[in-house]
Amino acid sequence: MTLDEILKGESKNIEFKSELPKKSERYIKSIIAFANTSGGKLIIGIDDTTREIIGVNKEAVFQIMDGIANAISDCCEPQIVPDITFQTLDGKCIVIVEIYPGANRPYYLKQTGKENGTYIRIAGTSRPADITKVKELEIEGRNWSWDELLCIGYTVTEQAVEKLCKDIYTYMLVAASSEEERKTIPIVTEAQLINWKILKKTDDKLYATNAFALLTSDFFRFAKIQCALFKGNDRDEFIDKKEYTGPLYEQIENAYQFVLRHINKSAKIDGLIRKEQYELPVGAVREMIINAQCHRNFMDNSCVQVALYDDRLEVTSPGMLYGGLTLEEALSGRSKIRNRAVAEVFSRMELIEEWGTGIRRILKRAGEYGLKEPEFLEIGDMFRVNLYRLNGKKPIKKADKKADKKADKKPITTERQQQIITYIKKYRSISNKEARELLNLADSTTKRILKQMVEEGILQVEGERKGRVYKLK
Repeated sequence: MTLDEILKGESKNIEFKSELPKKSERYIKSIIAFANTSGGKLIIGIDDTTREIIGVNKEAVFQIMDGIANAISDCCEPQIVPDITFQTLDGKCIVIVEIYPGANRPYYLKQTGKENGTYIRIAGTSRPADITKVKELEIEGRNWSWDELLCIGYTVTEQAVEKLCKDIYTYMLVAASSEEERKTIPIVTEAQLINWKILKKTDDKLYATNAFALLTSDFFRFAKIQCALFKGNDRDEFIDKKEYTGPLYEQIENAYQFVLRHINKSAKIDGLIRKEQYELPVGAVREMIINAQCHRNFMDNSCVQVALYDDRLEVTSPGMLYGGLTLEEALSGRSKIRNRAVAEVFSRMELIEEWGTGIRRILKRAGEYGLKEPEFLEIGDMFRVNLYRLNGKKPIKKADKKADKKADKKPITTERQQQIITYIKKYRSISNKEARELLNLADSTTKRILKQMVEEGILQVEGERKGRVYKLK
């Protein structure tokens, strides 16, 4: 313990006591809370208000240390093994009780039992864990992953299995860098879903896990993304808001497109190529939303929230950092996966690349754009990322589509758009279904591409709903 650490005051991982409380329960709650979250230190001999080093009686220091060890052993269940030391600062002796993140969670007070005696650390306080948090700690202590557990009441249908397999395969194809690589990608099958713990099979009958329900439906009420555009820099006045449910990967795509619709974009024509740049790094935007969805606590009755303000993009995910991970460890690239089955599928779909690199990629992309360094915050039992927009600089103007039309240039941005253009030149028009089959993409992704081409003045729409077709403008 250093003087600099003391001057920073109490925090999620540090608690001061001017003297050892006579009633051990007053500090045992903090010991339990440290073990149930990311660990911490209880310092005896420092005033928690003034941060003044008071010290303990030097002649009684070993007696104090033994008393703390005995109290922890007598009061805590399962057993917590502390690291108790003493240190001299400014000629005064302090006792340091260090608790490491426990593997046998939940830890609780013996006398009150698991339901009422489990504590967790939030900010600088130790608070009782509610029933949902106790269940999460139990799952964590058994090294289970909630999304791999059976989803009681959810029926597995052949159509749902087929769609999920097809969508995963489509994402894998789109992520491939060449035609040669695409040819080597195997078809996704039911057997692979079982292997990835998305499905379970017993006596030739398929059972859904929570992950299967999350990836195929809106079965869980709070497994959704809420998006909002606010006027100003706080949550006072809505300009636009949307709520997205359904398969997790479709929610991510919809939330990502919501952000892109509401941030500035510049464009220039270079020959036949239209080059566009958004004011925020789209890779960082996508990473923030994917991470929030992949690592959130689905047992929490809250939703992922994506909020866009004048000065920042804010993405909030339910659940503290998982498995005793500290914010410092997360920023250094360390990762612990809360939802293993979902993460496995997202990895196959290449929505996530390497576990543990998401935060560093967000920081890197923001740096390349010359933006203020993003913020990563633990707020209560939530995790939040703030990506700041350009402040005090001239905003990037949206593309002038009229000028593009006057130049009589049809912008070609991607290989997919070129495929659509070639098809229309041959068959005069294309429907959403024809485009989906041509590109071999999910319906939501196909609609997005067609909509973007309409907005860019490449295509025009004729007809309504099922009879809707797209033609070159």
